[in-house]
Amino acid sequence: MKRQTRTQRLNCSLAQTIWGELSRTLKETLQELTERYGMSVALGEVQLIDGRWYVTHAGLLHIAQRGRCHGIRTSLQKDVSDPIVSRWVFKATVYKTPDSRGFVGFGDADPSNTSPLVRGAEMRVAETRAVNRALRKAYGIGLCSVEELGSFSAPQKPPTSTPHSNGHSGSKGPGNGQPRLHDQLCLLIRQHNLDPTLVKAYAADFCGTETLNEASRDLVESFVTQLAAAATRDRDALICKLNSYAPTVEAKP
Repeated sequence: MKRQTRTQRLNCSLAQTIWGELSRTLKETLQELTERYGMSVALGEVQLIDGRWYVTHAGLLHIAQRGRCHGIRTSLQKDVSDPIVSRWVFKATVYKTPDSRGFVGFGDADPSNTSPLVRGAEMRVAETRAVNRALRKAYGIGLCSVEELGSFSAPQKPPTSTPHSNGHSGSKGPGNGQPRLHDQLCLLIRQHNLDPTLVKAYAADFCGTETLNEASRDLVESFVTQLAAAATRDRDALICKLNSYAPTVEAKP
């Protein structure tokens, strides 16, 4: 019991560091998720988006691992997929035990409901979504997963000014009780062990500016959202993307 209580405190503390002061309802919900499923904020298993908690693919896999999941089978639904327009549909079946009949979930992805960051990888996104839905059914998880959100296909709207802000929506400082964008970016870099120099280079390219400091708050906020989603969804793919911004070293004759 003491260990669980300590985990709940750590989750709440880190969540407030990342997303700002939490309401009583959000705190209680996070405590319930921690107690029931053992979700970890530090491991990126749960995220807060627009005032609601969402489970991540990593979180679902850890829940399945802890539950000794027997296996997961996926299959491409060729009859409803269309490679020409990058539309893919997958079926996933989760077997909790060797004699389980399986829990089925379907996932679809195309350029209209995925982030520009994963353009060309719609097939993998569709499979991930199918697996997430099957896992949520198998383990009775009512939370929607981050990877299922179509909202990541477009930049998120910036928060509106509050009575405690300076009234300038373009500021990169805190204006709605949330951490500064710079702090959020630093937390993401530390949390997922990313190269800060490469992240900054990627951010400048994403925002279409020479340096990150020249970008507007809207663009920076959009980049932070996309980076968080990419790091949670497929860190290896993100690392490959970041490595493409590494300076080339010319070989000495």
